[in-house]
Amino acid sequence: MKTSDFDYELPPERIAQTAAEPRDHSRLMVLSRKDGNIEHRYFYQIGDYLRRGDVLVCNDSRVIPARLRGRKVDGGAKVELLLLRRLEKGVWETLARPGRRLKAGTRVELGEGSIEAQVIEKKETGTVIVSLPDEEALEKAGAVPLPPYIHTPLTDRERYQTVYAQEKGSVAAPTAGLHFTPQLMDSLQDKGVRFVFVTLHLSLDSFRPVQVEDPAEHVIHKEYGELTNEVAGELNQAKAEGRRIICVGTSSVRALEHAARGSEGGVEPFTGWVDLFIRPGHRFKMVDALITNFHLPHSTLLMLVSAFAGRELVLQSYREAMRLDYRFYSFGDAMLII
Repeated sequence: MKTSDFDYELPPERIAQTAAEPRDHSRLMVLSRKDGNIEHRYFYQIGDYLRRGDVLVCNDSRVIPARLRGRKVDGGAKVELLLLRRLEKGVWETLARPGRRLKAGTRVELGEGSIEAQVIEKKETGTVIVSLPDEEALEKAGAVPLPPYIHTPLTDRERYQTVYAQEKGSVAAPTAGLHFTPQLMDSLQDKGVRFVFVTLHLSLDSFRPVQVEDPAEHVIHKEYGELTNEVAGELNQAKAEGRRIICVGTSSVRALEHAARGSEGGVEPFTGWVDLFIRPGHRFKMVDALITNFHLPHSTLLMLVSAFAGRELVLQSYREAMRLDYRFYSFGDAMLII
């Protein structure tokens, strides 16, 4: 298996620049792993494929305003920080521009002086570790970082949040969940579908293509997450009763499969770093179906979806999506793989 096996050509006009309105009016491709059948619907019709007892697993991480502009306290030179991941309370790994001017001990005023950061360390990878003691001030000081392929400014911050986002910490949205509305969730719950929530804080590494030809040599990004005792118990009971576990997004898949690695018959609760790289050959322990968006070529996310549904079938479905003018990536349309 090579990274180039996960390549495809996408016309730039197929990359969605804005989200569908209402949220659940995005298109929905339904792909059957059993026979390769493809159906074309709208997301608000997803209930036609769900049944009583199904458990939908959603990532409740909330995107923080991770793009911060400011000036060095000493000299006033302009600085921009992009938060990548929270290493511990008040300590963040960042991309800094211009990074060469930031030495350990450098103090930076951000957001018109509303927050101060101090450089702790410059890494060999080019990232900068900074302390941000007042994390609450980020909400006013920062801007929401959109993926690099989205060029249309975001007029409403909440449009890049899921309606169930709670736990602050992501710098990229778990975009498969953007299609849900409160009304749709209520209708599915009335049907007997259960929603449970895990947390996995996404980093911008999610959008970076794999740079090496052998995926086994790729160092997967680490993301901080949590799966509670209560959720673990509900998932294990559903699995034991033969009810379907349906992940909303690849981040939920990574959280569940990570939680199942040390267990023979289900998931175990955890709080900590997730570094599971799912690619073809992975044996799924928990996931029965997947709701996801259309992913970038050479990405770890495309490899994960290919591991679940088969590379040829996934690439075939992508060609069909392009032929029928589906919208791709974060603000694009959705796929249900059953």
